[in-house]
Amino acid sequence: MTRALRTLDARTFRSLRRHRNYRLFFSGQVVSVSGTWMQNIALAWLVIQLSHSPVAVGALAFCRFVPFTVFGLFSGVLADRVDDRRLVITTQSVSMILSALLAALTLTGTATLPVVYILAVLLGTAQVFDAPGRQALTYQMVGRDELPNAIALNSSLFNMSRVVGPALAGVVIAAAGSGVCFILNAISFLAVLAGLLAMRTGELHPVERKELPTVFRGTREGLAYVLHRHDVTVVLAIVTVMSTVGFNFNVILPLLASDTLHSGPRAFGLLSACFGTGALAGALVVATVGRPSWRALLTGLCGFSGTMLALAPLHSVLACAILLFVLGGSFTLLTANANALVQLDVPGHLRGRVVGLYLFAFAGLAPVGGLVAGWLVAAGGTALAFGVAGATGLLIALYAIGDRGRLRASLARTA
Repeated sequence: MTRALRTLDARTFRSLRRHRNYRLFFSGQVVSVSGTWMQNIALAWLVIQLSHSPVAVGALAFCRFVPFTVFGLFSGVLADRVDDRRLVITTQSVSMILSALLAALTLTGTATLPVVYILAVLLGTAQVFDAPGRQALTYQMVGRDELPNAIALNSSLFNMSRVVGPALAGVVIAAAGSGVCFILNAISFLAVLAGLLAMRTGELHPVERKELPTVFRGTREGLAYVLHRHDVTVVLAIVTVMSTVGFNFNVILPLLASDTLHSGPRAFGLLSACFGTGALAGALVVATVGRPSWRALLTGLCGFSGTMLALAPLHSVLACAILLFVLGGSFTLLTANANALVQLDVPGHLRGRVVGLYLFAFAGLAPVGGLVAGWLVAAGGTALAFGVAGATGLLIALYAIGDRGRLRASLARTA
């Protein structure tokens, strides 16, 4: 038993064991991403307090993700042009300043919906340029062979923070208000900045950079690569559809807690933490398995969609918490495998652009999805929003399963 646990530990955390730079990055992110999740929860709750409107929460999601729509196709070009470590240092510093400003406005009672929306747009803009740089930097820290493991560990970090952040946010909001969450998030950025500055740049894996791409030519090259890879195209199609109709937790969960379950910020934090716990468990499974697969991706997609349908009629906090755990595990199984399948064989000089296209698929239509989710909740409650998301997910799963079957049959005929 002890030997099995040691083997499991060595397989699950091998990127952390072998790479000092990645350990520094990972440790800083544990603190910073937890603070970011506190801020996400506090921001949604602040909008509910200011507006008492489901549509206003949907508008917040629109503001947070519209930068991905506007800049998502081009952000990866920047990651292929500049030093990724310096890029991430810049974007994290900007996010820290914006969080401090949000805290000051909230604590002084001068925060209004338009101001909150403007800051949400600016925070989203920093994030859209941060994300491809951060993922490209992950490759430089661990190399190709351990990239799937590092992606899964990054997902586990993100989802561990999804557990800790919302749980802390629920307590802090109830005790001291949203403004304190924003202060804590601003401070948390110091941890990741310290880790980035302490890295040994000589230990980073070199990236072959050809002629520096212009914005439009670089974007065209990334699109051409994706369109000539049928498997990557299908993955991005799945992620695009699901991110639009299914990944709207930032809209639906606060409304599930406040309107459907008639609960307060602590229940909201609990529900978010249950989702995060499931997502963390799923990420650790993916990290242990190692290599991504289509079977795992489709299993995650079907599990996610079926759980959404099961959540639709529920009015019990306990029952919702249990199913949100399952939903979180399925979500990570889907997204971690999709991310790794897209990145695994991409040429180094195109990595930033392909990651940028994945992130565009993941969040580029999220503004529309957030507004649609808010409208669905206003029209038919969270039951309608969960039902539409679950049914759409099952339809795209059936398409993907059929597509894989047609591809295998075609390969068999040509063999």
